[in-house]
Amino acid sequence: MAAPWSIVMLETHQVTEYHPKLGEFGYAGDDHVVPFEVGPLDVRGRTVQLGPMLDAILGRHDYPEPVARLLAEACVLTVLLGTSLKFEGKFILQTRTDGPVDMLVADFTTPSALRAYARFDADRLEALVAAGETSQQTLLGSGVLALTIDQGAHTQRYQGIVQLDGETLEDAARTYFRQSEQIPTDIRLSVAKLLTPAHGGAREQWRAGGILAQFLPQSPERMRVPDISGGDGDPRDVTNDPADNSWQELLALLGTIEPTELIDPTVGAERLLYRLFHEHGVRVFGGVPVADQCSCSRDKIRGILEGFSAQEIKDSTEDGGIHVACEFCSTQYDFDPAEFARQ
Repeated sequence: MAAPWSIVMLETHQVTEYHPKLGEFGYAGDDHVVPFEVGPLDVRGRTVQLGPMLDAILGRHDYPEPVARLLAEACVLTVLLGTSLKFEGKFILQTRTDGPVDMLVADFTTPSALRAYARFDADRLEALVAAGETSQQTLLGSGVLALTIDQGAHTQRYQGIVQLDGETLEDAARTYFRQSEQIPTDIRLSVAKLLTPAHGGAREQWRAGGILAQFLPQSPERMRVPDISGGDGDPRDVTNDPADNSWQELLALLGTIEPTELIDPTVGAERLLYRLFHEHGVRVFGGVPVADQCSCSRDKIRGILEGFSAQEIKDSTEDGGIHVACEFCSTQYDFDPAEFARQ
């Protein structure tokens, strides 16, 4: 049974038609999600390259490289899905597993704010790195991937859950769409650490990119065709009707993407789309910016502390003060315990 909500591609009215003279085209650039549509294939999608924003999020915590790579993929997946929301709200991606990286959290608040955090066991991670066992499957272990839509107060949260058992985040996202959304969907993600020129030498910079494409036919005769997967546990491939090979053609085209193309700043989202779909014609919509922006604030932390009992305030006091650091952005908030004394 389909979920009561669907993650589908957001339509905008800012449209640019692609033409061969790419030099005349205004590129969206890093940290912008670019929606697109390939009419002849009944395909809509989104693609993105994350640069400075991602580098800031990962650099803030100085994560070990295997952890940073995982969190980077979570960020790409979150912005591809979160920017599709057509209402004010929040999209949250979270893993809970028994591996050394036991939790990844990335949340996107409309229209543009992303934050992310990873929790890991340093000793277990160090042992795996020493043994050369740093695949996503090993780092995550077994558990679940939860995708949550939160429309705010007085509304019901909607959540889809996928088992993580020897799957990558990319594989788990495909499984989610096959089982819960019943929308033929393919996803490609890529992460890399690049060396860029800097004063006094080169510096390392994280980049990541991704593309998500969905088969969303508009004509009645092609909507919900019988060969589309039936949902949970259905092992069938989608859209393998010999009379309609659009989805299979899309999969073949996406299969030609090199991981470097998704993160190469000289390629860019629009150029990649042209490479993939120029024979069919691709419609490119205005880029949706995303930003490194945390939702924490001093007032929010104060509100939480005001709900503490006198004993909890006492237990939270250290060196004469209460010191709270945001796990996402690392901002520290300091309070005087006397502010919360019960009258």
